[in-house]
Amino acid sequence: MAAPSIDPLLAELEKLRDRFEAGSGSRAVKLLSALGRRKFHTATSLIRFHEALLFLRAFPHNLQVVRVSEDLLRNFSRRVQELQAAGADMDEFDPLEVSGIAGTAMQDTLSFDVVRWLVARIRRVEIVWDEWDAERASAAVWPIFMPLLEDDGYVEADVPWQKWLRTASDGKNLEWLVQRFEALTVSDSERAQRYDSLRFPVCWRLDRHRLSRTRNWTRVRRPFYQTKPLTTRRDVFLPRELAQAPPTLRRLPLSQGKAVMHMIREVMLVRYRELYGTTLGDPRSVRRADVGRGVSIYLWNLPPERRLPLRAYVAGFTLKNGVPINYIEAIGLFEWIEMGFNTFYTFRGGEVAWIYAQVLRCLCRLTGATCISMYPYQLGHGNDEAIESGAFWFYRKLGFRPGRADLLALTEREEEKMARDRKHRTSTKTLRRLAEGHVFYELAGSEPGAWDRFSTRNIGMKVNQRMARQFKGNEQHFRKTAAEWLARLLDVSLSSWSPLQRASFETLAMVLSLVPEVVSWDEQEKRVLVQIIRAQSAANEMRYLKLTQKHPRLRQVLLKLGS
Repeated sequence: MAAPSIDPLLAELEKLRDRFEAGSGSRAVKLLSALGRRKFHTATSLIRFHEALLFLRAFPHNLQVVRVSEDLLRNFSRRVQELQAAGADMDEFDPLEVSGIAGTAMQDTLSFDVVRWLVARIRRVEIVWDEWDAERASAAVWPIFMPLLEDDGYVEADVPWQKWLRTASDGKNLEWLVQRFEALTVSDSERAQRYDSLRFPVCWRLDRHRLSRTRNWTRVRRPFYQTKPLTTRRDVFLPRELAQAPPTLRRLPLSQGKAVMHMIREVMLVRYRELYGTTLGDPRSVRRADVGRGVSIYLWNLPPERRLPLRAYVAGFTLKNGVPINYIEAIGLFEWIEMGFNTFYTFRGGEVAWIYAQVLRCLCRLTGATCISMYPYQLGHGNDEAIESGAFWFYRKLGFRPGRADLLALTEREEEKMARDRKHRTSTKTLRRLAEGHVFYELAGSEPGAWDRFSTRNIGMKVNQRMARQFKGNEQHFRKTAAEWLARLLDVSLSSWSPLQRASFETLAMVLSLVPEVVSWDEQEKRVLVQIIRAQSAANEMRYLKLTQKHPRLRQVLLKLGS
């Protein structure tokens, strides 16, 4: 008697993601065991099995589901290798939403900080020469490491770059090149800029490696078992969630902070994603909040040497029963944070709204923010997936409002149509329009509409405009003149300040030189301003943000400049 087809078994397993009545856990175990004994003949069915395994590992019915799914995930690379050996189309493993499965290969152009981290963890990371075309950049950079290369690279048209690197590195290629960059006596940011100019596409195999999406989960002592239906967006009332007692944010020891930084790099790498704060996070700043239902939220800041000129930065991610299910980014000034929140494809049916509310609770606790705005990209601006999922309405129904008057009016017209006709669906064209601007959520005590038109880009443009017109584009002259003016105004000597502190001072001096009323600030306001500037490059980035919230005059002038 022929064995039943795999597809019906997969379909039944996928349905159990949302079913938690009595007996559903036992049925899930039986299906997992049955599928575990089967041989998969197509990439499509194997990918479906993989995603179901990951979801059930994050949202398990019982301990048996946890154990069986873990066993199957640990050995999953063997199934991929068998499929490849059978001649299956492996291109199906390449798309962003399914990348990173154990046993597959990956290719990407990585930043220096990520590539040096990767070559220290995977033995064979190779340059994809057939897709590399940054020869001019190599002519400018490689002679630093390779004697006599100038005689070839500067003047010849057919330079054998691969042969030069293979010869100079004795065949070590990328590993040797990374070591040479690490040895440069320049700042971290300059080192990264030089490497990044080469734009090297690199490839690597995941095999059974721990950093694959298949295996980059961790075991937890007490898993949370799903015995009731998953919480939906309709079940979440954001004001009620944010009115709860603030969550406890526990700062982790340095060793644990480093482990978290390694994990987030794994999580992002295998999903072809890289954020400034997930690549360059400060392991000394990592905090953890356990918010219930098996959910742990990790947040961290940037190290002093990599901070932004004006805004404070928070990055993070969430584990559900030890499985990474999203990443987080929040960039703020005073009481305002601009936020990105991305749930990974596999888990987009898994209590997203409730987890988002818990992330907001943690961010408000950490930053003191009372005004939250979401990036237009999150709503669908340049993001087709967000358009298809109707992301704008996800945030609108949680209580967010568009900051632009025309988009708010369009939103209200759409809501009127929905009220008249329950079958009405917003068109793709309208969703794209709605995604053109930020949406805002303001907590009690926040000034309504204050940040609707604000952007630090506006401040940067005005600073550069003054540099161009009054200093003929000479940044150093502008920085020096502005710093001397502000030092006299604040009655401070910069001789004992560190280079990072002086750089922060000069940056804010250029901004404040655009604001004549600064000269009329009282002594207390000037003292707090000095504290803010020093804190910008101190160990705790959140102290800088909290200090800005104690300076209403500084808030007033920067809001004016940025709006």
